[in-house]
Amino acid sequence: EVNNKKKRTKEERLQLASKGLQVHVIGLSIHHADVDVREKLAIPEDDWNTASNEITSTGSVSEAAVLSTCNRFEVYYSAPDAREATARVTEYLAERSGLPVSLLRKNLFMLSGDDAVWHLMRVSGGLDSLVVGEGQILSQVRQCHLHSIEEDGCGGKVLARMLNNAVAAGKRVRSETAISKGSVSISSAAVELSEMYSMKDLNLPFSEARLAVVGAGKMTRLLITHLASRGLEKITIVNRSLGRPQELQEQFPDVDIDIKLMDDLWDVVGRSDIVYTATSSVDYVVDEALLKENGLAGGRPLMLVDISVPRNVGEDCKQIPNVSAYNVDDLKAVVARNTAMRQKEMIEAETLLREEAAGFSGWRESLSAIPTINQLQEKANNVRQEELDKCTRKLSQNENLSDKEIEAVERLSRSIVNKLLHGPMSHLRQHDNVDDQQHAIKELSAMFRLQDDGNGRGRGGSRSRRR
Repeated sequence: EVNNKKKRTKEERLQLASKGLQVHVIGLSIHHADVDVREKLAIPEDDWNTASNEITSTGSVSEAAVLSTCNRFEVYYSAPDAREATARVTEYLAERSGLPVSLLRKNLFMLSGDDAVWHLMRVSGGLDSLVVGEGQILSQVRQCHLHSIEEDGCGGKVLARMLNNAVAAGKRVRSETAISKGSVSISSAAVELSEMYSMKDLNLPFSEARLAVVGAGKMTRLLITHLASRGLEKITIVNRSLGRPQELQEQFPDVDIDIKLMDDLWDVVGRSDIVYTATSSVDYVVDEALLKENGLAGGRPLMLVDISVPRNVGEDCKQIPNVSAYNVDDLKAVVARNTAMRQKEMIEAETLLREEAAGFSGWRESLSAIPTINQLQEKANNVRQEELDKCTRKLSQNENLSDKEIEAVERLSRSIVNKLLHGPMSHLRQHDNVDDQQHAIKELSAMFRLQDDGNGRGRGGSRSRRR
């Protein structure tokens, strides 16, 4: 069935193009659906094209591309018959998830046409993410585009163009606005704050500071992720057990992670410039008394960045000379400032995205001129051929005309037709406004009676005979 779908006749392709392939998206995201529903539909990236092929296998859907991440699952597709295609995609999602369609529909969102295009632009620009402006989603949309144009991809002419435009739009947003600047999560704010105050508090560039983190849970993983993005090469993890730190070693093979148990805590603190604390302890892990007891109060500069709630670092640490201590409230101020800044940037980002969305929509609508251009060329060529055949029969009776001379007459006829058609076809292509283009298509069709003539024969030929 897939092969039959891909090998349409010329007439079928013309009919499809004249109807226009409308774009749609069906999906669910962290904004619309619980994780237990999202995980039932999640598809590994290696299987995105397999899923697209299954969706298009019945022929109801002309093009399809899957985008599946931890926060969203979306199927972008194009088809001439929206209702039939949407039913097919919904049927596939129900089969894959094992969930009844009624439950799926409560979690799914469905968008068509310009709304679907706008949604993808916002996704690629990072405006639909939990952390506005985050960069990972742009990389994921780029992968979606690349997979769609692979040999086994199902992107087709329309979807591949839309995905490519979305990637370009996402890049523009990040390069022409400051939407991705500034930390908007506690863990990323901890890195930003310590980088910002390293010279002031430690008289040391952040890149040269020796780093340690106490605890090995989710916050530590996020912290190392943000540190690694800034070129982190080495860090010491202090934890009560070895299991989780060893998992982090596997997750971050490019980072040299030194693992120590809590018995070595004060030795590690004594050898570090910046210590992040991220444990679930309800008691202070570091306070003034413990620092004094271990001979670490008032010595060389030390920065303590506490990202735990309840706090791991006592407030009294701020009273110790050469110790700079920051807690979650200090980090929240960084987050709030950056979030407010990103909200302002969203307005500018949306302006850029609307430009890109309008560009794609204009291109897609321009496809509707293709069948008219093809019909016009076909009709003109049929008329030319009919008249040439009659002319050739008469000329061939004159034995003085050589084959080369008859060929010259044919070339002349082609040249005349091409020059006559150049103006009307250019007129069709030049309209930026969709309504103007549709009006031009109707005018041209009526003028040359393209709909009446079918294959271009009949009236066209009779008119030429009367000339």
